[in-house]
Amino acid sequence: MTATDVLLKRYRDAETGLPGDRSSPRPSLQLTIVTCMDARIRVFEIFGLIQGEAHILRNAGGVVTDDVIRSLALSQRKLGTREVMIVQHTNCGLSLVTEDDFKDELEAATGLRPTWAVEAFREVGDSVRRSVQRVKRSDFLQYTDNVRGFVYDVQTGELTEII
Repeated sequence: MTATDVLLKRYRDAETGLPGDRSSPRPSLQLTIVTCMDARIRVFEIFGLIQGEAHILRNAGGVVTDDVIRSLALSQRKLGTREVMIVQHTNCGLSLVTEDDFKDELEAATGLRPTWAVEAFREVGDSVRRSVQRVKRSDFLQYTDNVRGFVYDVQTGELTEII
């Protein structure tokens, strides 16, 4: 059985009455959370979210990239969000690579060097600060006053705001 088959079985076996409002694509909390794709970051459980409350944008590292700005612009301008939370975490796999080494690896394997940034970092707090500033400085975003950044400790569950 593949992982997809396992998930489909869980879906079929689950109760159908999941809480939350699914009547509109507009998040009821007018919030977007940018976070890492790491499987240990259980966004809905950490924040007690239910369906329909927030947009969740995930990528490697939870960093604000051009594509995240694209999604945030749509989220704000077309779907009514007004706040942004950036949640990165301890023990992130992106802190274990370097920009050049990873690009060298991909180039050696494919013959092509990526044009995109890996966004590798050593200090997660510094990465959160950079991402917060990218949101606040973006000309494409309407709402940049309420942007806050956090580090989630995957071992303890502690959430620390980065100022």
